[in-house]
This record gives sequence, C-alpha cells and structure tokens, in this order.
Amino acid sequence: MSPDTPDISTPGPAPERRSLRGFVLPAVAFVVAAGIGTTSIVSGINARDEAEKAAGPTLPVCVAPDRAGLVPASGALFGVNLDLHNKPLAQYAADLGHKPAVSVSFAGFPYTAQEKMDLAHAADQIRADGQMMLLTLEPMNGLGAVTDEAVAALADDLAAFNADGVPVIVRFAHEMNGSWYPWAQQPLAYKAAFTRMADAVHKVAPASAMMWAPNYAGGYPFAGGTFEARPGTREFDALDTDDDGALTMADDSYAPYYPGDAAVDWVGMSLYHWGATYPWGENELPEPNKFTDQLSGTYVGANGDDSLLPDFYAVYGTEHGKPVAIPETAALYAPAAGGAAEMDIKKAWWEQLFNPALATAYPQLKMINWFEWDKTEVEVNGRVDWTVTNTPAVREAFTAALPDWLSYGPAGSCRPAD
Repeated sequence: MSPDTPDISTPGPAPERRSLRGFVLPAVAFVVAAGIGTTSIVSGINARDEAEKAAGPTLPVCVAPDRAGLVPASGALFGVNLDLHNKPLAQYAADLGHKPAVSVSFAGFPYTAQEKMDLAHAADQIRADGQMMLLTLEPMNGLGAVTDEAVAALADDLAAFNADGVPVIVRFAHEMNGSWYPWAQQPLAYKAAFTRMADAVHKVAPASAMMWAPNYAGGYPFAGGTFEARPGTREFDALDTDDDGALTMADDSYAPYYPGDAAVDWVGMSLYHWGATYPWGENELPEPNKFTDQLSGTYVGANGDDSLLPDFYAVYGTEHGKPVAIPETAALYAPAAGGAAEMDIKKAWWEQLFNPALATAYPQLKMINWFEWDKTEVEVNGRVDWTVTNTPAVREAFTAALPDWLSYGPAGSCRPAD
C-alpha cells in the first residue's frame, strides 16, 4: 500500500513494514528479544532445543511434502506475519497453543549474501516451530533484475530448504497492480519475470510453489503513484482492457497481470480492516461482511462503491481452480485514539474470518495469516497494535475462537537431512 494513494479501501501493510525482515535474527537473538514476562517460555524453548540436540539421530528426518501436498485437502492453513524482534516463533506458538502452519518472511530480489544467511536462519526457526515459509520477494531495482542467473540461484536455495524439510511458497513482486513499487503496472514485463522464476522453481524445488498476489483493487488504478502506467506505452495498452484510452476501475484490475495457470500455484490477496473511511487512525468496528465482500468484489460501504471489481475468489479460486490465500490480515487498533475498544474491533474482524460458514462457502480458501505487529504506521501517524496474542484477554478470546477447520504446524520435532 502506498501512502500516496488515499483512495485504497483496504490498503495492505505500509512499505516500511514490508522492509522489516522477520527472519533476520538468528536463534540466539530470540532469547534477548523475548523480554520481561517470557522467562519461563524462553527457558522451556532452550530446554527443548537442548533435548533435541541430545536426541540427535533418533529424531525423524524432516520431510517436506511435494508442491501439491502444500494445499490442505479441507479447511485452511493458519499462519502469521510475526515481529520476531519482539517475540520468537516458539513463544508465539506457545501463546497460540499451536505451531503456525505458515510463517511470512520478506527479502529483496536478488538477495544479498547476508539475506541468504538470514533466510537460512528463518528456515531453522520454521523447521523447529512452524511448518512452511511464505517468502515475499521484492525486486526493488525493477523487473530487469530478475535474470536467469538470479532465479536459478533462488531455485537452488529453495531446493536446499526443501531437502531439509522446509517447504516454501514464493510470493513474488506482490501488489503489482498498485502504483507504488518499481515492478508496478508493467503487466507484460511482470508476467515474463514471474514465469521465468516459476519455471526455475518448478524445475528444481519440488516442495516450493509460486503465489500470485495482487493488491485489493478498491481505488484502482491508484492514479498519481510513482510507478503508474504511462499512456502511449505497450504496458498501458495491456491494462486498458475496455479499450477506451483511459485506465479506470472499469478496466479489469487483476487479469492483465495474471501469469497463467502453468506458472501460478496459489493466488493471494491481503485484506486489512484499517477503519471505515480514509484518513485512517480512528478505532472503528468493521462493517458486516466486509471481508467476504472485498474478497468477492462486491463491497459497497462507507469507503465507497467497489462493485465494478472482479470477483477475485470466483475467478481465480473457482474458475482457475487455484488455492486462495489471505497472506496477511488484521484489524487496526490505535491505542492513543478514542472510539471502539481493542477487543471489540479485533473480535469483530476475526469473527468474519472464522465464520462457521466460510469454509463451506469458500472451499478454495486455503490459507489465512494474521499480521502480528505493534508498530508505528505512517498512514495514521502513530502506533497501531495489530496483534492478537499480546493482550491476555484478547489472546484468550482469539485462541478460543479458532475454528476446527484451520490447520497448524506439526506438534512433533524433526531434524534436517544429513
């Protein structure tokens, strides 16, 4: 989401949030980061780790499922985008009562030698206290940096993680239909780069998959962004799906960017409740059915009429037959603002996500990841607490609300292959 696009009805996380690397801390740093009130959890983690080291070869070898096996037969995976600077994955799992099935990480692309080491640390944490990595790759130097050499190196690294029991879903150059990233609104170049990466990953990394994840298109085409499509270019013409010479919400905001069924294994769309109307920052309850209305392109409410948008779930989940992910979701609570209470806002949002009818009505919905951060947001010029495990009363209510159609990481431990 770009701070320059106030007409986005549910902006995704802020650009500076995406740059925070959830995987940059090695395991030893988590003990320092755990802080006051977590001594017993950290001691338990350390004791478990020592016991697993002592067990050595007696632990089973971690085995990652193949690409198709990453999709649950029924229900959805539950995962997290976690602030590992303040809470290790093991502590989050203890708070939740489950190991998360998915852990969200970010890296540049091509990534540096240091970022490669960071990814290895992430894989170690996920192997111990999670199940799979959702790796968001951001080509900040543009799509021209997505070379054959770079994607081959990535595929080899993913294959190594897979061999050690960590599956990876790659979310490449997300929100490409926005206007705020160097890879934005270039559908022809984007699809070529995505396909190049998918071909390499599919060839050598059997437990890795590719996710295509546009931005929710309320406010499309997000005019005024730094990287908006320029009239008179081939990229602009490819986006002008109704051939009227202009980009408007009447143009298809997703299809021009879709790389094709052979390249795409998963589709995803992050959906946040930032409040009722822009400017954000007020503590407001989400409107009824907001989550499913936005997923299906039928939202009409306080923040506008988005009914011209395609039905993302129907087109890509049902017609294309792809598993649908919500890579990130949460509800805004600004502690310094007045208005609705933290519990009321967050509960109203998770009740939409965990609606008993959701799994039946949306059987292709296969992943939901909560954004578990408490941080300053430029959109509200202040602190936003997106978390559901930090406040004891909220944590208790959230864990009690987790439906039985969600699945989590394995309860047992395993070791990397020799």
